[in-house]
Amino acid sequence: MSVELRRNGMHLTGTPLSLDAKRKSPLCFVSHGHSDHIARHESTIATAATLRFMAHRLGPVREPREVPFNTPFELGALRLELLPAGHILGSAQLRVTRPDGRRIVYTGDLNVAPSLTAEATVVAECDTLVIESTFGHPRYRFPPRAEVLGQVEAWLRMQLERGAVPVLLGYPLGKSQEAMKHLAGRGFSLVAHASIFEVAQLYAELGVPIENLRCYDGRVEPGEVLFFPPHHARGGALAPLWPRATAVLTGWAVDRGASRRYGADVAFALSDHADFPGLVSYAKSTGAREVLTCHGFAEELAQALRDAGMDARPLGGKPQQLGLF
Repeated sequence: MSVELRRNGMHLTGTPLSLDAKRKSPLCFVSHGHSDHIARHESTIATAATLRFMAHRLGPVREPREVPFNTPFELGALRLELLPAGHILGSAQLRVTRPDGRRIVYTGDLNVAPSLTAEATVVAECDTLVIESTFGHPRYRFPPRAEVLGQVEAWLRMQLERGAVPVLLGYPLGKSQEAMKHLAGRGFSLVAHASIFEVAQLYAELGVPIENLRCYDGRVEPGEVLFFPPHHARGGALAPLWPRATAVLTGWAVDRGASRRYGADVAFALSDHADFPGLVSYAKSTGAREVLTCHGFAEELAQALRDAGMDARPLGGKPQQLGLF
C-alpha cells in the first residue's frame, strides 16, 4: 500500500480511499473545507466542522462519515485516525496503519503556528509522511503570527485616525475568521462581506464565536473595519468607500509586489499554512523514514529534506537516487 497521484487527486493504493480528490469519488477523505479540497463524493470521511463547511458550499453531503479527532476506526484491515492539522477549524491529517504496523500519514494543508480559531496541530508520528508543500521554498519564512497581527492592528488604527475606511482582504473561510477573532478581542468593531459573515456564523455554531461583527450592507460606520474577499474586491465593489485603505492578508506577502497583485495598498504575511522552516521541522518531528512532498514547492521541500538526511521525493516525480548514510 502506498499513495499515488492520479488525475483526480491522491489515492491510497489497494483501497477504495481517495485523499482530497478534486472530483466525485466513491470514498474520499476530505482534510478541510476549502473549495479546492472538496467535491460531491459518494461517501466522505471528515470532521464535523469540515462536513458542515462542505454542506454550506455544496449542499447536503451524501453519506457523510463524521469522525472525531483521535478516534481510531476501521476500513477493512486498515486502522484510520484523524489528527488536527491546525490549518482552519476542523482541518485534519489522516493516519493509516496497516496490519503489519506500518503507518502512513497524509497531512492535507498544515499549519504549525498557534491559532485562535483552529485546533492545535498534533505531530502525527509515522513511517511514511505525505506532506503538503505550499510554502516549501526556503524564501518563505513568516514572522511570528502575534507580530504580524500586531502590525495589522497598528495599521488599522492609523487608517481610522486619518478618517479612512480600512479594508482587510482575506479568504472567506479560515484566514478572515482568524484575523477577526484577534481584532474583536482587541476591541475593534467589524463588518464583513456576506460570504465571510456566513462562515463566521458557522464558526459560532461550532463553538468559536466572533464578537463585534455584523454583515456588510453597503455601508461602513465610523470606526469599523471591513473584511472583504479578494476576488470580489477587484470588480469595483469597494469604489463607494472613500477615502479607504486596503490590506491583504496572505502568506504570499513575502513575495515582492504581492500587494499590487491583489490590488491592495499593503500586504501582511498572515498565513494559515506552515512556512518553510515549519514544514521541515514538522517532517523531522514525525520520525518518518520516507517523505513524499506534494503541491506547491514539492521539489524544493524534498531537496531540503534530503539535505537534512531524510529519504524524500516529490509525489509523482521521478525516482530519486539516494546516497547511503
